[in-house]
Amino acid sequence: MKKIIISFWMFFLSVGLAQEKKITPILLSNQQLVADEFINMDSFGYCYYIKGNVFYKQKDAELFQYKNLSLGKIKRVDLQNPLKIVLFYEGFNSVITLDNQLNETSSINFSKNKNNPIVTSAVGLASQNRLWVFNSLPMQLGLYDFTKQVFQPLSQPFQDPIEYYQTDYNQFYWVDSNRTVSFCDVFGKISTLGKIPEFDSAQIISTDVVIYQSGNQLYCHSFKENKSSPINLDEKIVEKFRIKDQFLIIFTNNEISTYQISLP
Repeated sequence: MKKIIISFWMFFLSVGLAQEKKITPILLSNQQLVADEFINMDSFGYCYYIKGNVFYKQKDAELFQYKNLSLGKIKRVDLQNPLKIVLFYEGFNSVITLDNQLNETSSINFSKNKNNPIVTSAVGLASQNRLWVFNSLPMQLGLYDFTKQVFQPLSQPFQDPIEYYQTDYNQFYWVDSNRTVSFCDVFGKISTLGKIPEFDSAQIISTDVVIYQSGNQLYCHSFKENKSSPINLDEKIVEKFRIKDQFLIIFTNNEISTYQISLP
């Protein structure tokens, strides 16, 4: 009988230890924001968003805006460098760069590159005055030099379509249609991190951690452990999320909620 009781408690203890660890961020603040799309906040407290296809930068009563309706819809905004913001207009195969007051500093139309035709479906700011560019004609990743106006391929043609991508100065990260996460450095070396579950949106935090959204639930996934942990939030609807400097920013119902979060 004693052995049965010990086995019983050991079973429930093992079940308890095997349960998913939940991450509970701490709510710091809420602020109202009426926008079509929230982009992000920078380290200085400026909020970036799109409304009516106009790009805005706002902090308290200070407001800047950039409008170029002739290029159609803004597909993506790269805020790595607040002094060199990159706007990608996929429909017109074009990129605009802005300074910190949203003045236009350069304009690139990839369709005018006669020597090497480029139809780009992914763009991000890279190091040394270059852009990450995914040329969807040959399905090839490369670097575009602002000064020389030259595209340098880095990879062999991709076998699977890109479902999600993000960039920093030295790496281009992507998730393919098989949900495999990989990255390429500026020298063309490609590494695979692992797979993630089905997701609606994601943000790769490091070579081991990715945060992803499925429905209105956020998860922290470890490639090393191949395990996902749910993130506890009070939000019932999550339209967009961003992780920046150990802060989790949630946009929902025209409101920005900022949380402090500790990730593995």
